[in-house]
Amino acid sequence: MKSQLNWYSERLRRSASFVRWGHYGQPVLVFPTAGGDAEEIERFLLIKALMPLIESGRIKVYSCDSVGGQVWFRKEGPPEHRMWMQNQFHQYVRHEVVPAIRRDCQSDSIRIWSAGASIGAFHAVAVTCRFPDVFEKAIGMSGTYNLMRFIETNRMTEDFFVSSPLHFVPTLGGPHLEALKKCFILLASGAGREENMGETWAMANVLGRKGIPNWVDPWGPDWHHDWPTWRAMLPKYLSEWTEKG
Repeated sequence: MKSQLNWYSERLRRSASFVRWGHYGQPVLVFPTAGGDAEEIERFLLIKALMPLIESGRIKVYSCDSVGGQVWFRKEGPPEHRMWMQNQFHQYVRHEVVPAIRRDCQSDSIRIWSAGASIGAFHAVAVTCRFPDVFEKAIGMSGTYNLMRFIETNRMTEDFFVSSPLHFVPTLGGPHLEALKKCFILLASGAGREENMGETWAMANVLGRKGIPNWVDPWGPDWHHDWPTWRAMLPKYLSEWTEKG
């Protein structure tokens, strides 16, 4: 049921891991938190929580190393390098990870759902907004969407601008925006320890002003910025979505 691949990416200039759980069903790409690796979601028991959906053939779950997050939070190189890597990471997802998923699904056109928590939510929302021809739905849990507060500069490069949905979505128009309006983005967050609903609402407001379908689901003060919250959220939403077909 579990399969792992590793390859050297010229875009990332390093090796990266890619893991799949399941054999059938809707492909779901789950991004790790911060600088997590492809197997983080298994170690923190998210895969166990999703296992009924995986074993019933409703979903196939994929994950890849969060190389962009690793570089960002380890402060690898100057800020410009880290911003460059955010864009390269998304290009790696679009042009290397997506083709790998489609080969595994034996379909060159299947649409993918994305999901993630914390910084993973940033990536899940970002790739859906950047590549609406590939990603159909996104689930951002306890999202951290303003990554500029984690870097020692106020000057973003073009690489970071095109990678950050808070910044590039307001500029979208034409066919790209029309394609994105056919997608759906769910933004969920607790209001407990270390949670920040303000980031979720800020992202939702940016999407809403451009007419992009989205929904904010507040879980309240008993839900914290931690894995027990995400292990409750993601199976719930994926169960509902796959029931609706």
